Amino acid sequence: MTILYGLSNCDTVRKARQWLDERGIPYTFHDFRKDGLNPVQLRAWVDELGWEAMLNKRGTTWRLLPEKTRENLTETLALAVMEDQPAIIKRPLLDTGSRQVLGFDPMTYKAIFQH
Repeated sequence: MTILYGLSNCDTVRKARQWLDERGIPYTFHDFRKDGLNPVQLRAWVDELGWEAMLNKRGTTWRLLPEKTRENLTETLALAVMEDQPAIIKRPLLDTGSRQVLGFDPMTYKAIFQH
């Protein structure tokens, strides 16, 4: 089963959902704020994708982190920050069951869902 993770008020998540909906691709949407974030799942994503790739450094959540935290970020600290503030995770995160993809790119999605 395909799961799209993110925040419902994120413009990029909306674009990904619209893309999937327009093509009739079945998926479940998991909102980090409403549905929570499983630390075991987060750890698996970090192991596969890398903690640096998972951080959204363009968003307000990143800018509001204390400068000392941003400068001294390690994997352990990044995991703690992502658990505490899931809005800092790059969105959307598409889980097809066999792979995870960060962000939304129509060409990447097209390649994934071609039959």
